[in-house]
Amino acid sequence: MNAAGSALTGLQVSNLLQWVAVLLLITATVMLARQLAIFYRRIAPVGALMLNRGLAVGEPVPVLEVTTLEGATLRLGAARGDSRSTLLLFVSPTCPVCKALLSAVKSARRDERQWLDVVLASDGEAPEHQGFVRRQGLTGIPYVLSAPLGMTYQVARLPYAALIDAGGVLRARGLINSREHLESLFEAQRLGVASLQQYFAGAA
Repeated sequence: MNAAGSALTGLQVSNLLQWVAVLLLITATVMLARQLAIFYRRIAPVGALMLNRGLAVGEPVPVLEVTTLEGATLRLGAARGDSRSTLLLFVSPTCPVCKALLSAVKSARRDERQWLDVVLASDGEAPEHQGFVRRQGLTGIPYVLSAPLGMTYQVARLPYAALIDAGGVLRARGLINSREHLESLFEAQRLGVASLQQYFAGAA
C-alpha cells in the first residue's frame, strides 16, 4: 500500500511539474507575442525608406516632358490648374517586387482617384514594356520610358516612388514594397513631412 501510494504521489508530482512547464511556456509565448506586437507598432508606420540622395522633399521638381507608350505627352513636375497630385512610380519588368506591388498600386489608384494620378516610369526597349503592361493589366495607366527621368530622381533601386503635388513640389519619396509603404507617402504629404521616419523621430 505504501509502495502504491508512493508511486501515485510520484505520478502526481510528475504531472504537476509538467503542468508548471506548460504554464511557463504559455506565459513566455504570450510575453513574446506582446513584445512582437509592440515592435510591429513601432516600425509599421515608418513606411517608405527615403535614401539620402535625390531631389529634396519640399522643393519644386524639374519639369520634364516625356512620352507615354501610347504616344501621349506629359509634363511631369509642371504646376497644374487643379488640386491633383501625381504618384511617379519607377518599375521594371524584371523586378519581382515591382510585379508584386502592382496590385496595390492599381488599388491605390482606384481608392485615391479623387486627388491622385499615377504614372509608371522605366527605361529600355518599348516592346518589352508593352508586353509587361499587357501581362500585368496596366492598360490605362500612363507608362513612360525615360532614362533622364530616372537620373533626375536618382533612382538606384526599385520600386521607387515620388509624390508630386499640384504645384510641382516634391512631397514624399522613397523605396516601397508594400501597400503600407505606398500609403505612407500619402500620409507624409498629409502631415507635411518629408517622411514618416522624420515625423516619428521628431515626436520621440
